[in-house]
Amino acid sequence: MAQAATEELTIDELARRTGMTVRNIRAHQSRGLLPPPEVRGRTGYYGPEHEARIELIRELQADGFKLEAIARLIDSAGGSSEEVLRFTRAVKAPFENEQPQIVTAEELARRWGGAGEPAAQLIKKAERLGILRALPNGRYEELSPTLGRASAELAELGIPAETALKVAEEIHKHATAVAKSFVDLFVKQIWKPFEDQGQPDHDLPAVRDALERLRPLASDALLAMFQLVMTEAVESRMGRELERLQKS
Repeated sequence: MAQAATEELTIDELARRTGMTVRNIRAHQSRGLLPPPEVRGRTGYYGPEHEARIELIRELQADGFKLEAIARLIDSAGGSSEEVLRFTRAVKAPFENEQPQIVTAEELARRWGGAGEPAAQLIKKAERLGILRALPNGRYEELSPTLGRASAELAELGIPAETALKVAEEIHKHATAVAKSFVDLFVKQIWKPFEDQGQPDHDLPAVRDALERLRPLASDALLAMFQLVMTEAVESRMGRELERLQKS
């Protein structure tokens, strides 16, 4: 009972704890963003769920959501702040499972077999492709160590880094088109019907589940198709090369 009592807050106490004004809290209530307090006598009491809802609203606003959109998301989740938070985090979560690694400009130069201005230009190009991200301390965050290892192995094969980055640029272009196809598929077949039906209560978890299942499906489909196409391309091109060699 003592613990429950300590979790009960008046609107002034809730405002102090969350850093909001009483006026904003009342405005959120009038918009349906906050559930009503428990009223005893003439005093309304707020609890942990109200604090959690205010933190959710603040996080979504920081991500660029307007209050009207936040209210619709909350309604779609049946009033569950936790479900809305899971959905928005699923939207923002990276599709890759890799942990970025920190590298220096010197390490990149050694890997690519160059130094000075040429290496600096390559780093800038890698930044534009989204492979590297500059850090304030002069180091770089390599977002995909797998791509880093591939570039190192290509260098060992004698393929210049500039050539490898040109190939990476082509891959990036085609991968962007593939990603757009999958996102368009999700929006047209799952999100739009959900929106057209008025974002029915309790359907948001199903939409989130579909988005999360799309991650491995998209990766697996892309890899499987690439393997098929790569087999055909190697057989076709090397067949021509061997035929040309026989004739020479």
